[in-house]
Amino acid sequence: METLNYLLQGFAVALTFENLMFAALGALLGTLVGALPGLGPANGVAILIPLAFSLGLSAQASLILLTAVYAGAMYGGRISSILLNIPGDEPAMMTCLDGHPMALKGKAAESLAISAMASFIGSFIATIGLVILAPWLARFALKFGPAEYFALFTLAFATLGGITGKNQFKTIIAACIGLMIATVGVDLSTGNQRYTYDILELYEGIDFIIAIVGLFAISELLFFIEKHQGNGLKKVTLNKLKLSLKDIVNILPTSLRGSILGFFAGVLPGAGASLGSFISYTLEKKVARDKSQFGKGDPRGIAAPEAGNNASANGALVPMLTLGVPGSGTTAVLLAMLVSLNIQPGPMLFTQNADLVWGVIAALFIGNLILLLMNIPMVGVFVKLLSVPPKYLMPIVTLIASVGIFAISGSALDLFFMIGFGIMGYVLRKLDIPLVPIILGMLLGPEMEKSLRHALTLSDGNWSVLWSSSLSVSIWALALLGLVLPYLIGPILRRRMANSSADTTQVHTKAQTHAKTQSANINTESEITES
Repeated sequence: METLNYLLQGFAVALTFENLMFAALGALLGTLVGALPGLGPANGVAILIPLAFSLGLSAQASLILLTAVYAGAMYGGRISSILLNIPGDEPAMMTCLDGHPMALKGKAAESLAISAMASFIGSFIATIGLVILAPWLARFALKFGPAEYFALFTLAFATLGGITGKNQFKTIIAACIGLMIATVGVDLSTGNQRYTYDILELYEGIDFIIAIVGLFAISELLFFIEKHQGNGLKKVTLNKLKLSLKDIVNILPTSLRGSILGFFAGVLPGAGASLGSFISYTLEKKVARDKSQFGKGDPRGIAAPEAGNNASANGALVPMLTLGVPGSGTTAVLLAMLVSLNIQPGPMLFTQNADLVWGVIAALFIGNLILLLMNIPMVGVFVKLLSVPPKYLMPIVTLIASVGIFAISGSALDLFFMIGFGIMGYVLRKLDIPLVPIILGMLLGPEMEKSLRHALTLSDGNWSVLWSSSLSVSIWALALLGLVLPYLIGPILRRRMANSSADTTQVHTKAQTHAKTQSANINTESEITES
């Protein structure tokens, strides 16, 4: 009952005119970002953080805007997957398997509508799960002491690579880089300067917002310059939507199964939306009586991964809000936003900032409804965006990022730091070293150091305090499992995902060849008739 009262208070916050406008704006911008191949939700949120600061938005408005961008980007990723067979981001890869073949059959509009409804169901159910699970987990986390928190932060780094991650060793390297950057500044415990080189701007450390924009937005610009993509993607035409009530009812069980699986995949730190979409698609293929149409344009093959990856996105908010540990790359960026606003995520967030957290949860319900109503009638607008040359889009993105960073501090040095992080991000991406662990290291590093020092102070320097309680031992065991598990089942999952993609590519090639043959036959018959 108490949770319901808090949720009603959250709706009172989210339904104000200002917050409704920011939810709608975030949903629109997020869908536009998600529709562009390669950008993804993490980049979209990173680019818009400086804009939120420069506009002087409140903490509530900023978080509502950016979570709406997050949700919108998860929706938008399906557009290029279905129409162009190019995933907007990694979780949307599974949507290509049946989405694009369905579009090749002349049912692109139906495919997009099914994916929008499945995304809505996945997000809606996951938000209900967030309402139920988050307060309980926050109350449980109140039992944590400094030793347990140190173990929890270690767990976050151990599971960061995820089960489907390519190289756990490179993930650890990236996390270490982030932890090293986090030590820059004045040590609050001793007052000693660390790696400041007498530069006044470094006394307070390096702002993670600058690092985020540089690592994500500027490195993306450098990749664009390298590829010289001067032209937009091919223009795609949509058929008239013909979707019956029976078609909607048929995907409901699929969407429900995918939503539940995706939510729990998102709650697990390091699992992420990619795993949520994959296991949802795999389960649906297992339980389906007729498997012959999977990979050839089966609506269930669209609904399952879309429900799974959108549910995972909302599920990843649970550990971020309750424990201060992000469940995905995008929630790591959102965590940086909260910390920058002097709001510390964790168990006390639900008591000290109840209006904020419940307002955001209520805004998720509203934002999902806005996204559903927006995505079906406005899909033609999002499709036209795909034909805009990137040479016009990328400078706009860079301008927004640069103006936003300068507006935050008014320091030209911050712009040089941003460019430096952009170059570093470009080099690390060329080496296949992930960027999210760097951000996480910068975010969690100070709190991790504080917890370690506090625990050692209470135990008079006895290191055994770090594993003295049954709770901390359990967390250490999970951390060890998180390090080992990617090596045990990660290769199997990646191999299955690669096999699914290869099989679908063959289906796509055959379908495109068949379509070209039919087109050639029609042209030949037309020429004979004219003769």
